[in-house]
Amino acid sequence: MAALLVTYDLNSPGQRHADLLEFLKKTFAWAKLSESSYAISTNKTPAQVFAQLKPYIDKNDQIYVLTLNRPYIGQGKKAVNDWLEQHL
Repeated sequence: MAALLVTYDLNSPGQRHADLLEFLKKTFAWAKLSESSYAISTNKTPAQVFAQLKPYIDKNDQIYVLTLNRPYIGQGKKAVNDWLEQHL
């Protein structure tokens, strides 16, 4: 499985933040990296994940799906660090 980064900025009006988060959390194994950045584990490509997220975004929103891999460095919660160690 690949680990991907989903990072977004949903701009008003018509913001569907809760819907996007609900979809991410029910569809993928995930770890919250920051307020609007999630690492997810999936067999899908970034393009496939983006296509799944497209119904939750508007034309004025910003969203990126990027591949994560080692090496990496950072500081954060132990649970996130453990998730990254397991999935990268």
